[in-house]
Amino acid sequence: MSHTPFTYTGRQLDHISFPLGGIGTGSIGLSGAGRLIDWEIFNRPAKGVGNGFSHFAIKAERAGAVLDTRVLNGPFSGDLTGDYRAEWARGFGAGARRDSLAGVPHFEDASFEGRFPVAVLTLRDHHFPGEVSIEAFNPFIPLNDRDSSLPVAMFAFTVRNTSDAPIDYTLAGVLGHGATQPTAATPFTESGVSGVAIATADRREDDPRHAQLVLATDAAETSRQTYLFRGLWFDALQVYWNDFTKPGRFKERASVPDYDAGGMPRDRDHSLQAAHITVGPGETRTVRFAISWYVPTYEKYWTSQYWHFTEPPAPGATWRNWYGTEWRSAQQIALEALSRWDELADRTRSFRDAVYDTTIPAATLDAAVANLSILKSSTVARLTDGTLYGWEGVWPDVGSCEGSCSHVWNYQQAVPFLFPALARSMRKVDYEHNLDAAGGMSFRLPLPLGTDTRTESPCADGQFGNVMKLYWDWKLSGDDDWLRSIWPQAKRSIAYAWSPDNPDRWDPDRTGVLWGRQHHTLDMELFGPNSWLTGFYLGALKAGAIMARHLGEADTADDYQRLFDKGRAFMREHLFNGEYFVQRIDLNDRTTLDPYVGGRKSRRLAGANIYELYWSDEHGELKYQAGEASLVDQVLAQWHADLYGLGDIFDRAQVKSALGAIYRYNFKPDLGEVFNPCRVFSARGEAGTVICDYPPDARRSAVPVPYAQETMHGFEYSFGGALYQNGLYEQGAEVFRAVRDHYDGAKRNPWNEIECGSNYARSMASWGAVPTLSGFSYDAHDSTIGFAPKTRNGEGFGSFFSCGSAWGTARLVEGRFTIEVSEGSLALAGVDLAGLQADTAVTVTLDGSPIEHRVENGRIRFAPLEMRAGRTLGIQSASLSSAGLQDIATLQ
Repeated sequence: MSHTPFTYTGRQLDHISFPLGGIGTGSIGLSGAGRLIDWEIFNRPAKGVGNGFSHFAIKAERAGAVLDTRVLNGPFSGDLTGDYRAEWARGFGAGARRDSLAGVPHFEDASFEGRFPVAVLTLRDHHFPGEVSIEAFNPFIPLNDRDSSLPVAMFAFTVRNTSDAPIDYTLAGVLGHGATQPTAATPFTESGVSGVAIATADRREDDPRHAQLVLATDAAETSRQTYLFRGLWFDALQVYWNDFTKPGRFKERASVPDYDAGGMPRDRDHSLQAAHITVGPGETRTVRFAISWYVPTYEKYWTSQYWHFTEPPAPGATWRNWYGTEWRSAQQIALEALSRWDELADRTRSFRDAVYDTTIPAATLDAAVANLSILKSSTVARLTDGTLYGWEGVWPDVGSCEGSCSHVWNYQQAVPFLFPALARSMRKVDYEHNLDAAGGMSFRLPLPLGTDTRTESPCADGQFGNVMKLYWDWKLSGDDDWLRSIWPQAKRSIAYAWSPDNPDRWDPDRTGVLWGRQHHTLDMELFGPNSWLTGFYLGALKAGAIMARHLGEADTADDYQRLFDKGRAFMREHLFNGEYFVQRIDLNDRTTLDPYVGGRKSRRLAGANIYELYWSDEHGELKYQAGEASLVDQVLAQWHADLYGLGDIFDRAQVKSALGAIYRYNFKPDLGEVFNPCRVFSARGEAGTVICDYPPDARRSAVPVPYAQETMHGFEYSFGGALYQNGLYEQGAEVFRAVRDHYDGAKRNPWNEIECGSNYARSMASWGAVPTLSGFSYDAHDSTIGFAPKTRNGEGFGSFFSCGSAWGTARLVEGRFTIEVSEGSLALAGVDLAGLQADTAVTVTLDGSPIEHRVENGRIRFAPLEMRAGRTLGIQSASLSSAGLQDIATLQ
């Protein structure tokens, strides 16, 4: 069921930067041509920043004569005039970046297969006697956040000899010493691994500038230069190339003289590690290298209250990265990566192969998997205890919008499904450190933990979305003790809606509807009832009722349920206009703002009174309200509820009608024809879904909600996912396809979706399409897994699944459904299968052996069993068929 590999060639290579690094460790970017770019491993972003002229290169020789020598890069595709992000005096106006090695012989042809988390670059040149492929990855193993947080980039170089005689090949890695000088390099050989360890000199580990880098290989035959030549101008690169293009191995340079450059420019120090192999005619051999890093101390380089990035941080505002508690040096990390290479590579490829071998439309699958790379970017960090922390995205050299922002991270779906322990860590820290006495949750988590620097007021979508996610985290884990530890705070956060200490007066009369001043992810506030934010409130009430009842709090559960029923009825009767959901507000009523004159002022809105913020005298109208607009997120809470098994929040017929309206009014086939005063994420000829638009007969606000004309991808993916959930497959596929058309490599980087900065967390909403199209459900409490497949190809249905303790694949080929666990262990006592008919014979097998079972209301029940890695549960029934599913050939 495999899709065609996602291969990039020609101009599609231009914007590629494929992140290689662990979760919360930062990463090194691999360009489409094989260059090492975007060295974001020093605890902050570094877009466009290199590390000297770090690179890999190859030499071919026979009988003592050099046949050819080249850096392992494809053609240079940058600006030949120069680059603004290059080092001083080597930037724009100084020609192609020197550190790109555009002036060094390289390969004439490159192709890049990018199926995250593995990249494979193939290089060819008619001058070079051989073909080289580079497999690059960092371990990405669902449920295993330890190995997936290894701070290392791993490269396997496979050389095929295309000549008719043996060739001796030398593969050399060159590693810059980093930006902090001075440094010291030390060679090592240990456990079959040879390398060079680099460390900042005279800096303790608790100094944020302390850094260690290692370049290492486990090749049998090696040579090295602990230091490249240290000279002036371009001497280091010149002498290195002179050495490399001579026959034979490198001669060691164990030290270099320390002398003053006299004001003349020179490159930072570099170290070299080489591997040597002989390859027979027509044969292939592989050499492995690892670049590891260890920058254990994270520094808070920003000031939360004012968001200044240039002011010195408060004393003591440092903490140890989690990986700095798990490993003690870059050398230890490199040794582990190389000694466990086969295991880590096999498990990473196993995930890749499982997730790509699915019946999901290609662009949708691309969106879902490519955006997992955000977890490997500098957008995320892991605090000392392992807690996952995230910016919204990143600017070139600083984070963008701190604090695991709840109304942005609310959209992402990758973490709870793939790394549920990390998802629970985010929930725990929000409820323990980010809730005020009244139950209001700042939508930005302050750091360091335990400091009271909350500067944002609560936002409705983030606060109540957190309750819905708490419910899903609990269902995936089945951990009642964990839920009990958080439950008192969660209850307080729900009750904040009607708390007399809530200055925003969300629902003071306990109606089940949000009426007051409601902050949200579009960075302003709505006033009055609207389905978008009330939907989250209702989702929290419904989830809260289920959790309360499970914990034995029947009165609380009944209370939440009554509020839910009242609010749902109001939304159905008063917010649906017959086609879609609207905001109930009189735009001409200035007194709407009166109750909030003395209300809370968040940092963003401080310094302006409520009337200046929200009233336009010129138009006699409230600003930044939706009114009669079609908002892309009007039924967003139902998308969440369907993913988490919460059932209906909205009337289902109204949801389908609203989704059709959003597609009609908000989806634009050519954004070049749409006026957009906001950020421009889509250009002429590109399609997308805008945040807000109006039917022809609707009243248009003079000043609409912020970002109204933007196409923000996380919003688009959740909308596309909702279309899929409700059977609108062609429209859903079109929405996903429109976004990924932006990221084809020729226009933008396929592994960097943007919004408020790069590697934007909201885009991980795309992962929701994977469980949606398989109809996946799971409840650890009754040990039941379920599938209601939506799509097929010519062979049948296939899907990847991941839950709290295991991951694997599910398949349906006429009459037979199989569930196979790849890793982990799954306690199972029941399976829900859509289409299973009770009046047809059903056979259930475990690893081919029949097991006793019964069928009750479409659910197959059996004695509890443990599905360990490699085990397969088979269900045979004539009623199981993929014939009625949507063929993905119609959705590509």
